[in-house]
Amino acid sequence: MYIPPQFEEISQDEIARVIEAAPLAAIVAQTDQGLVANHIPLLPGKGNLLIGHVALANDMHRLIADGQEVLVIFQGMDAYVSPNFYPSKAEHHRHVPTWNYQAVHMHGIITFQHDTPSKRAAVGLLTRTHERRLNGAAAWRMADAPADYMEDMLAAIVALRIEVSRTLAKSKLSQNREARDYLGTIEGLRATGNVEMADRMAGRGIADKES
Repeated sequence: MYIPPQFEEISQDEIARVIEAAPLAAIVAQTDQGLVANHIPLLPGKGNLLIGHVALANDMHRLIADGQEVLVIFQGMDAYVSPNFYPSKAEHHRHVPTWNYQAVHMHGIITFQHDTPSKRAAVGLLTRTHERRLNGAAAWRMADAPADYMEDMLAAIVALRIEVSRTLAKSKLSQNREARDYLGTIEGLRATGNVEMADRMAGRGIADKES
């Protein structure tokens, strides 16, 4: 991933926030059939692990060997940025459109687990995290489903773990713009309905942009 110095994201808290907000990752690997990519929800485990699962019918776990390196891409928020957002445009018109976005790339070694305890642990982590976030005290639990049905569902998946060895992260949030154009971008994004990106930029602040 191309990362100019001003856009390099080094905050571990911000990287974690991007992953938490956009857990549906693209897992990319080279195989005998060429490059393959699968979109799989992943969550951080202990240490440098990412944990998830795929359908047994998905050839991913047959095409990618245990111990192979993969690239995991978490795509965060993004937004088109118009030159009309910049107050300085009216003075010299020396601006072109661009795109703001956040992305995290993780390189690591993948392994697949076919045993029931590993599959149950992967599903448990994913459902606990997302159900509690969505439904709170009313969160769905694996125990809510009939035992025989749950066993059938677990038999139809393969658990996976990725041990992350390298992380590259990028937050392209108009840090290369002067303060008035930075603020103008926030206002322009908010006015055109991209409130999430506007709030993220406002949360980082001009002081952060200039540091």
